[in-house]
Amino acid sequence: MTKKEKVQYIIQTLEELYPETPVPLNHHDAYTLLIAVLLSAQCTDERVNKITPFLFAKADSPQQMITLSVEQIREIIKPCGLSPAKSKAIFELSHLILNHHNGEVPNSFEALELLPGVGHKTASVVMSQAFGVPAFPVDTHIHRLAERWKLSNGKNVTQTEKDLKRLIPKELWNKIHLQIIFYGREYCPARGHQIDKCIICNKLSQK
Repeated sequence: MTKKEKVQYIIQTLEELYPETPVPLNHHDAYTLLIAVLLSAQCTDERVNKITPFLFAKADSPQQMITLSVEQIREIIKPCGLSPAKSKAIFELSHLILNHHNGEVPNSFEALELLPGVGHKTASVVMSQAFGVPAFPVDTHIHRLAERWKLSNGKNVTQTEKDLKRLIPKELWNKIHLQIIFYGREYCPARGHQIDKCIICNKLSQK
């Protein structure tokens, strides 16, 4: 199987398994998505979804968020981990959105990545899922599967993103990055991976 055939098989299989790709993090606009993605760093989406209702009940806009103190935010988000850094980032980025972006989440990679606590992956999720701009956020699932499927050498997430963008058509990026995450969780975990139950790995291992 050539790399091109391999990629085509992966795309086709993921589309059959996951024709619908809801964003795993609960949100209702670009701002709440941004906050949820920031909270998801080194935390499961499931746990984030349990915490955000409490946070968003108090503040689901930058205008409301700055009425809370960093300590109040930290107390709510503590179960997500890294709460000292995350609460400070949420408070500060809310101020910046109000002061420099008229209260609206900016819709460019450059502006998003200048916000506290927002790295390239977080910016990519917001650009793809909130604004529909083609992006390929690479999380631990995608990084692991790209290496396992030999689509990338797995040196780092930056290289993995470049390799996947080169191999997969741009119009599929926003959907397939979620499909790969769903697949990784259901069929291709880091631990306890069973190749006979993993449709894609099973197929790719055949000579």
